[in-house]
Amino acid sequence: MFRDVRRIVTGHRPDGRSCVMVDGPAGRVVGGEAARLSEIWVTDRMPAANSGNADAADRDVRLEPPAGGTIVRTFELAPHDPSVPKDVAEKAAAEMFAAIGAAHARVDTAKDAGMHKTKTIDYIILLSGRVTLVLDDGEVELQPFDVVVQRGTNHSWINKGPENAFLAAVLVDSEPGA
Repeated sequence: MFRDVRRIVTGHRPDGRSCVMVDGPAGRVVGGEAARLSEIWVTDRMPAANSGNADAADRDVRLEPPAGGTIVRTFELAPHDPSVPKDVAEKAAAEMFAAIGAAHARVDTAKDAGMHKTKTIDYIILLSGRVTLVLDDGEVELQPFDVVVQRGTNHSWINKGPENAFLAAVLVDSEPGA
C-alpha cells in the first residue's frame, strides 16, 4: 500500500499577509503497482515566482521539470519482484516512462528496465526503506537519510528490501552531462 502525501503550500493574501494556500494531498499522483510519484510543486523558471495563488503542481506529471525550472516530488517504490520476467518488466517500465513524457530518457536499459538519464541535477533523500542506486558502472546500497546528488547519469532505483521505500526529490533543470 502506497502512502498519501500531505502538502502544505504557503501563499500571500491580497494585503500581503502570509497564509496557507494548500493543505491537502499532492497535486498530482501517478504510478502503478511498482512505483508511485506524488507531485508537490513545479516551477518553470529561475528565479522562481512566488506571486499568484495558482497550484503549480496541478499539471500533467512529467519526469523532468520545465526548461529553467524545478520539481519537488516524493516517490515510493514497492519491493522488487525478481520473479517478473525481464520482458514484462521492460514493457511496464516503457509504459510508465511514456506516461510521464520520458520515453526519450530510456537511453540504455540493458542493466535494468528502470534505467533512465535526465537533463537534471537531482537531490534525492531516502526517508524510509532500503534502495539500491543502480548505475552503468556499479551499485550503491542506500539506507534511510542517505542523500544522493544525481547529476544527469543513467540510473535506476531498485527496492531489494521487504517493505516499500519512500524518497523525496528535488529535480532541477540542468545542462546535460557527458
